[in-house]
Amino acid sequence: MTGDGTRLPLPQKTARSRLIVVARARRAEDYDPVLEALIDAGIRSVELTLTTPGTIEHLPRLVERFGDDADIGIGTVTDTDQLRRAVDAGARYLVTPITRSELVSAAVEAGVPLVPGGFTPTELFASWSAGASAVKVFPAARLGAGYVKDLRGPFPDIEVVPSGGIGLESAEDWLAAGAAAVSVGGPLLGDAFQGGDLGALRERAGAFVAVAAGGRP
Repeated sequence: MTGDGTRLPLPQKTARSRLIVVARARRAEDYDPVLEALIDAGIRSVELTLTTPGTIEHLPRLVERFGDDADIGIGTVTDTDQLRRAVDAGARYLVTPITRSELVSAAVEAGVPLVPGGFTPTELFASWSAGASAVKVFPAARLGAGYVKDLRGPFPDIEVVPSGGIGLESAEDWLAAGAAAVSVGGPLLGDAFQGGDLGALRERAGAFVAVAAGGRP
């Protein structure tokens, strides 16, 4: 938690849309046409991954071009140097696949929301109690949406974002179970970063947007 006991919320567009698209490209330059198609289709939160070379260097350009329409975050952050560079480049939020208290502390100090990953109740609660804005259940495909209810037994306030293998049907299940948002990648992006049809990408994105905008639990 921050010094005054306040937890940083997820960015507004991300929280409202309840949908984060994880974009993993071969090169940072490949982000632009895909993000344009996603945002045209109603996507309001995109997580760019550090496994794509040049992501942090390209981020300021993407924020300038798309930042009024969508929250652009940086994922696959695994150390504090990456975290600080992402913050300095304009990331609206940060995501890490691991549980490291020093990452939570550094994000809180920087005033940028962080969603750390974990799988077990111990990992997830450690990040949540340290002040994470939400916790990423990863890999979520190994679990069912009922895991949200299981976690909220001992941790009633915990905010959960499932990630990893989330398709259209499972996204609906997780959101209905009370997930704060769902994090989706391959099932939505398909072959978009391999030269695939961007019109088809818009259609897939629109379907996910419709599910995320559906009845809230």
